[in-house]
Parts: sequence; structure tokens; C-alpha cells
Amino acid sequence: MFQLQRLLFPVDFSDSCAGAAAYAAAYAGRFQAELTLLHVVDFGTFVSPVTPGLWGAQPVDLSQEAIKWARETMSTYKTEDFAHLDVNRKVALGDPAHEIIAAAKQSGTDLIMMPSHGLSAFRRYVLGSVTAKVLHDADCPVWTGVHIEEVRPSEQPFRKILCAVDLGPQSAKALAWASWLQKEFQGELTLFHAVAAHAEAGSEPDLSWRTGISEIAEEELLRLQREVGAKADILLEAGDAVRVICSAAARVGAGTVVIGRGSAAGNFGRLRTNSYAIVRQSPCPVVSV
Repeated sequence: MFQLQRLLFPVDFSDSCAGAAAYAAAYAGRFQAELTLLHVVDFGTFVSPVTPGLWGAQPVDLSQEAIKWARETMSTYKTEDFAHLDVNRKVALGDPAHEIIAAAKQSGTDLIMMPSHGLSAFRRYVLGSVTAKVLHDADCPVWTGVHIEEVRPSEQPFRKILCAVDLGPQSAKALAWASWLQKEFQGELTLFHAVAAHAEAGSEPDLSWRTGISEIAEEELLRLQREVGAKADILLEAGDAVRVICSAAARVGAGTVVIGRGSAAGNFGRLRTNSYAIVRQSPCPVVSV
């Protein structure tokens, strides 16, 4: 049903990117996939004015020098990590997000893998603009990693998988992808749903309402599981979706979180509106399907 024959790994030579390389190598090695490394020279970054001359300040295009440097650097980038893999190394000039998405479409990429540059207690809440654009526009699943400075052994991220669904239109596809990944790595899968905590400010929570909605949600999760043919432990928790999903991922020791992109908001939650926050705050890499 799913396949990972072509992976796209955008490279910006950052520490986060270096950490993500081990994950890209693990995916490519496990599925014997073609791995494309792509560095995009941002044209706007390398055009600057010079000292005013006869005709005033003129822009100087430094992009060719940047491309030359990028090609030299890419030729030896992470050669040990990607040894024995089918690797293509490419350099492009333009808007990074646009070039990444265009390359993914042109090559029929099955998964884009990129860090989201959360390097500190503050920046963990900031999603890189390029990553955000790719998450918004890409047609294929996107893998993102925030806390990857200390990379785990390559086989560990796939042993325990948490699939968080909002029971919207994308839920079946997200669970199917997570179930497929679980079977490929013979891992453990937890199917998670965050139940909204409806209570007026200053009032006691309506426990009867919460019990009723939890029962409905559990029935829907069981139906979804049967529809997909997935084997998973079911977990429900009331509260803010981002907080409880990230907390559950840490609690079950998940190495990967799978969520859906593009599902409509409904009575059972708003994972679409929370997806960026989940990516930013997850304790482990996230695959957005």
C-alpha cells in the first residue's frame, strides 16, 4: 500500500540537519530507498548592494560563489553516514521551500525528511519558515525532527510509534501509514485521541459529558482500527490536544509520532490547527501524513 522508494533530505549544513542525517540513513537503509540530498542556495541571501558608483549602488550577485561552495561541501557531506546507500547530491538556486516542493513533485518523492530547527528551550516553540511552508504545501508525508541534537541509535525511533488522530478525514490515512511503519519495523503502535475538556471557567468539569464523548470517541477509534486493519493499543486523554499528545508520546516512550495533515475541524478535535504546535513541541520526530 505504502512505499518508500524515494526520500528527499534537504540539507542546510546546520547541527540539526547533521542530527537528522542519521534518521534519513536509517529510513533509506531499511527500505533500500534512493536518497536525494538537496541544498538550496537562497538567491535573495546572496544579492547585496555595493558602494555607490557612477550609476548608484548596484546589486552584486554572489550566488555563483555560493553554489560553487555548496557543491564542494555537498560532495563530501556525511559520506560515512550514507555509505552503501543510493545517494544523489543536488544543489539548486531559488526559494528553498519552493525548490524543495518542486524537487519532491518532480522525482515522485515518498517522504521529505527535514529538521525544524528547535535548538533551545525557546526555539523549540519556533517552527522554521521553510519547514512550515513545506508542511503546508507538500503532497507527500513530511518527517520533521526538533530535539535531534542527541540522536538515538538508528533502529530505536521505530520501535514505539504513537499515532495521534482527530477522527477527521485524514485519520484513516495517518493510521494506515503508522500501521505500515509499525509492521515494517515490528514495533509497537499506540492509537491516541485527545478528548476536548469542555468546562466553563470556574465550574466543575461535566464528568458525565466527558464520559459520554469518550465512549463515542473510543467506538470511533475501534471502527477506524478495524477499517484500516491496524493492531494498536488505544489511548484517550482529555485536555489541550498539543499538551496531551506530546505528554503521551513521552510517557509511552514513542520514537516517532504520526499525525494527519489537512483534516477538517470537527466535534472530536482540531488536530489540523494544532499540527504545527505538535511538530514544534513533540519530544520525538513527527511524520505528518
